[in-house]
Amino acid sequence: MFNRCPGQDGRKLRVAIYKCPECGADVEIFSDESRVKCPKCKQWVYREKTPSCIEWCASARQCMGDRWPGLFPDSEQNDTPACEK
Repeated sequence: MFNRCPGQDGRKLRVAIYKCPECGADVEIFSDESRVKCPKCKQWVYREKTPSCIEWCASARQCMGDRWPGLFPDSEQNDTPACEK
């Protein structure tokens, strides 16, 4: 497969803005992070849910392959091996 995940390329990261629950400051959290410290009050700000690379990474199919049928939401839900499709 790969020596490292192709989705770890920094050019493919996404950012979302969250409000710090302590002080209300805007905090950037990138798609490869589950928490960051607020730059204003230094409290931890967490994502609502920890993302799986399968959810956000454009290279997930390439990295994971067809090893787990039904892993990707838009994949076919049958037991036919990928090599027979």
